[in-house]
Amino acid sequence: MIKLVEIYLITNNNGLEAVEFYKDAFGAKVITCTTFGEAMENVPDNMKNYLLNASLDINGIRIQISDNGNEHPYIVGTNMTACVQVDNVEDAKNIFSKLSLDAQAINMEITETPWSPAYGIVVDKFGMTWQINTDIPGFVSENVKF
Repeated sequence: MIKLVEIYLITNNNGLEAVEFYKDAFGAKVITCTTFGEAMENVPDNMKNYLLNASLDINGIRIQISDNGNEHPYIVGTNMTACVQVDNVEDAKNIFSKLSLDAQAINMEITETPWSPAYGIVVDKFGMTWQINTDIPGFVSENVKF
């Protein structure tokens, strides 16, 4: 079952600044805020202070923010996605499969990650980017490490 659909903002490696900006602009509460250096081992020095993920609550509405990192070019227009939070793996895979029909791109096959038992990114046939994330409180992968 879908738990939540939220906005996911991808910043040009200035995510920590964006967190403070949106916190002030919207009166948001910062739920989580983690840098690459805090979450991963063997991070290049220039990426340690990049934002891996932040979650903000704006009067009951949640937005996520992360930095682009150095892997992909930062392109305005592709820096906002919808993130569908699902409460079980079967539903996540089913939604991902349906969105993948005639997809323009599958940026990441749905797979286990350190934070989710099933996470994937697809650009659907209309050019909309969707992140599908199985959100199970307390989940930590024993199989996948950063």
